[in-house]
Amino acid sequence: MTIVVTGATGKFGRHAIEALLRNGIPAADIVAVGRNIDKIADLGVPTRRVDYGDPESLRAAFAGADRLLFISGSEVGQRIAQHRNVIDAAKAAGLDLVVYTSIVRADTSDLMLAAEHLATEQMLIESGLPYVFLRNSWYLENYDVAAALDRGLVGAAGIGRISAATRADLAEAAAAVVAGQGHERQVYELGGEPFTMGNLAAAISRESGREVTYTDLPEDKYTEVLLNAGLPEPYAAILVDADRGAAKDQLYAEGDDLARLLGRPVTPLATYVRSHLA
Repeated sequence: MTIVVTGATGKFGRHAIEALLRNGIPAADIVAVGRNIDKIADLGVPTRRVDYGDPESLRAAFAGADRLLFISGSEVGQRIAQHRNVIDAAKAAGLDLVVYTSIVRADTSDLMLAAEHLATEQMLIESGLPYVFLRNSWYLENYDVAAALDRGLVGAAGIGRISAATRADLAEAAAAVVAGQGHERQVYELGGEPFTMGNLAAAISRESGREVTYTDLPEDKYTEVLLNAGLPEPYAAILVDADRGAAKDQLYAEGDDLARLLGRPVTPLATYVRSHLA
């Protein structure tokens, strides 16, 4: 069984390939594809250079493969066309399974980021390919624990619950699904132990021994903070919108899908905070 991992040169893709190797998938049966394949030469698996905007490179990369871990593209605003290319190539290759990394609550969320994910899910359904949707919540790595010691935490998430998980946990779950059995046409809502931004500040305070506070701002004021910090306006808009949704629990994943796929508890918030402070 040959498994192709797209976006393999990113952090999620690397974690997923490492998990596949740990779980006994032979290196020769994993094909890592992406734009900067020199970054993953050390993994010891076959690599192919592809671009989501280049249909021919995708068709060549998927030829002869059995399964695909389809890691969503990073270019917000261009992903529907790019993802269509991936799905068309997967269909041409006659893949047995496509596992797609979507976003939590994709079918009900009004987050800016959710629209392209939902469109991709619909394209996969319409393609007739066997699929699995991994609806991932926020990464814990999105929160800069070390910087919070100096500046505190700011945002516009109110007391909304956020089921952020480590990127490694989510990637390990993806590896388990793409290499496993019995997941076809399943939708998994994946997240870690839920917390509010106030809870996160308290966890950093406990683990560091220094008082860290969370300051909740109106969306326009939070936008100003991000722009003044030098973030590009489109990226700032996405972060503010994510906090708007988080305030309404749109980054909250119900259930224990992630722990069940991992076969172990998810990495606790305190463990993540402690490791990053170290």
